[in-house]
Amino acid sequence: MSSGFGKLYLIPTTLGDNEPLEVLPISVKKRVENIDFFIVENEKSARRFIKKITPRKSQPALRLFLLDKYTSEFESKSFLDPCFQGINVGLLSEAGVPAIADPGANIVMLAHQKKIEVVPMVGPSSIILAMMGSGLNGQNFAFNGYLPIEKIERKKRLKELERLSKQNNQTQIFIETPYRNQKLFNEFKASLTPSTLLCVAADLTLSTEYIKTLTIKEWKNENIDLHKRPCIFIYHKY
Repeated sequence: MSSGFGKLYLIPTTLGDNEPLEVLPISVKKRVENIDFFIVENEKSARRFIKKITPRKSQPALRLFLLDKYTSEFESKSFLDPCFQGINVGLLSEAGVPAIADPGANIVMLAHQKKIEVVPMVGPSSIILAMMGSGLNGQNFAFNGYLPIEKIERKKRLKELERLSKQNNQTQIFIETPYRNQKLFNEFKASLTPSTLLCVAADLTLSTEYIKTLTIKEWKNENIDLHKRPCIFIYHKY
C-alpha cells in the first residue's frame, strides 16, 4: 500500500441526544477536526453532530457523500477517491458505530479492495452495551437484526432461534424499528417459553437508560412503555 494514501476512518457517534464527549473518547473529536470528507447516511444529522463535537470547524469546507438506500453502487465507488490524493475520509454512523447494524460495510470492503487502510475508532455500540448489561452468555451470541414483519413468519423465527439458543447455548440479539418495539416485546411474552430469559435494553447511554433481564414468566407481570424508544432485545433459553 502506498504511504501516500489517505485512510478511511470509521467514526462513531452518540446513541441519542447527549453530549458527544460523555460517551466518545477525545480521539474522535481530534480526528473529526482534521477530516473534511465524510461518507454519511443523512447530511443534516451529520452536520449537526460535526458541529456539536467540533463547534469551530468550518461547515462550508465539509464535503459530504450521501450513503443511503438510494445510493447506487456505481456512485459509492467514487467516495474513496480522495484517499488516492492523500486525503483522509471519515465514514460517519447515524447512531453508534459504522457498519454494525448500520450502513457502511460495502464501503469498508471497497477500501480493503483498493488497499486503503481502514481505522475503526472506539465508540458506543448499542448491541455490545446491551450484551454487556444483560447477564446472558457473552461467549457465544448471534445478532439477528430484524425479525420478519409477517406475524406467522416472525413467530416461527422466534421459536426456531429459541431452540437454537438452548441447543447451542447461544444468546440471540434483535433490533426493531422504535415504533414497533412495544408490539415486538408483547410478542416475545406471548411466543417464548416461560423460563426463557429476556433482556430489554432501551435508551442506552441516555438519562432514561433501562436495562432489565427477567424470565418471560416474570415479564408478564411487568408494565413498561417501549414505544419509540431505541431498544435491543436479547434472549437465551438454558
